[in-house]
Amino acid sequence: MSSFAARACAALALAAGLITVSVHGQLNHAAARTMVQEIGLPAIDRGVRNQDAPRDARSGANAAPARLGSTEHRPYLRGSVIVKFKDQATRAGIDAAASQLSGDLVTRAPHANFDILDIPADLDPEAAAAAMRARANVEYAQPRYVNHAMARPNDPLYGNQWNFPAIDMERAWDIQPGASSDIVVAVLDTGMAFRSITMRYLARVPFQLEAGGPVYPALGPVVMPFAAAPELGASGSPRFVAPRDFIWNDELPLDLDGHGTHVAGTIGQLTNNNSGTAGMAYNVRLMPVKVIRGIWDAVFGSPFEGTDDVVALGIRYAADHGANVINLSLGRETGGPAPVVADAIRYAVSRGCFVVAASGNTRAGGNAPNRLAQAAPEIDGFVAVGAVGRTLNPAFYSTTGPFVELAAPGGDQLEGGLAGGILQQTLDFDLIETYLRPLSQFAPPRADVFAHEYLQGTSMAAPHVSGFAALLMQQGLTNPAVIEAAMKAFATDRGAPGRDNAFGFGLINPRATLRGMGLAR
Repeated sequence: MSSFAARACAALALAAGLITVSVHGQLNHAAARTMVQEIGLPAIDRGVRNQDAPRDARSGANAAPARLGSTEHRPYLRGSVIVKFKDQATRAGIDAAASQLSGDLVTRAPHANFDILDIPADLDPEAAAAAMRARANVEYAQPRYVNHAMARPNDPLYGNQWNFPAIDMERAWDIQPGASSDIVVAVLDTGMAFRSITMRYLARVPFQLEAGGPVYPALGPVVMPFAAAPELGASGSPRFVAPRDFIWNDELPLDLDGHGTHVAGTIGQLTNNNSGTAGMAYNVRLMPVKVIRGIWDAVFGSPFEGTDDVVALGIRYAADHGANVINLSLGRETGGPAPVVADAIRYAVSRGCFVVAASGNTRAGGNAPNRLAQAAPEIDGFVAVGAVGRTLNPAFYSTTGPFVELAAPGGDQLEGGLAGGILQQTLDFDLIETYLRPLSQFAPPRADVFAHEYLQGTSMAAPHVSGFAALLMQQGLTNPAVIEAAMKAFATDRGAPGRDNAFGFGLINPRATLRGMGLAR
């Protein structure tokens, strides 16, 4: 199976149960992982995978603003500057200032407390403004810098992200541009590419992915390089707070799978940085909390798996360490209730955390709900999220049921092809999923090479709601129950009128919600 085909199938399962690893022999967990060195090689980004290179998204609406009818790309207008004179400035002093630049004051516009000073066209506006600032009767002076709409990100791959325009994010960013570092979003997942480091693992025994499949040989000692995802932030950046790994029981929640890094990108990918893709709440801080065991974690003998108790510990940890929002793009569709997780979610909500969970990916095969999401209707401040494709219809895999409360873009590649998925930067699957190669090409993985990958799933829908919650919190809505009520009240009703089992209360509408809070723009 190709890397893309395997990942497309895996995206139909939640992170907790992507693929079962059968390991021959008894694992010995002692000293299975050690740090080799604190640093690694710089990250490599191999661009968008599995499709031709996209057209330059910086053209057209993303182009740098230029004066119409001119090839000039200066950031300011020529022929005038802005000047604010001090209150005590006399008419004679103002005239003398204008005369210094051979200029004339333009009639002051209504509501302005400053003036526009016309100057000769061949005079540099920055030099003219500096000359005005040197005068004793001037409070400030500056060129007339030309602004352009910042809500449409300048990230070159933003044109591939249909999911953000689909929920009117560009106008929502006009109102609330990406939250701030005051907000912390915890991503409970397979880890996150947040650290450049080199680790040594020990793969002691052979393994196979499924019964009847090839048996891969034991790799023995493996030195594995990791790097921070360039579109999330630099290694050691204060953007990453309170990291915790409940699979290896340490403070290195490194991503050996790629799922958690992709989810984190939708929440908080660096934006307006002329690189890669955009994220919902691109200024927040991220808390990497690893509660899901990936295939390589199992092969390397991690001491813990993503059991309910581990997930519950991760939720409580995040709540106790400053998280404002907790994203759970994980779960399982088989088994009984998970009261330990529901209790942890109630605890987190009581601490002021808004909690988001994926509804599940089983609509096409039995429609069994995600166990961890079923408590959502009982807990105000905790929502379960279904997925839509780019037509804004329910995705073919998105689990429906009475516990679904909201819908968000998760992708539907049956309708839209590969590009119908959600695009974010994550680990390069060709180099992390080496167990999908022919047996003769099997090799150790590496986690310092990245690509922009299209994934689909309610795992991809949930982080849209987590990012949305961060924007609302930045605007002062801090009570988790109130955030949930606001999201539902202003959601776009789709499907059957009123609440239904596919969309819940509707497709999230960040701009309408922000405007509903009295923030007209």
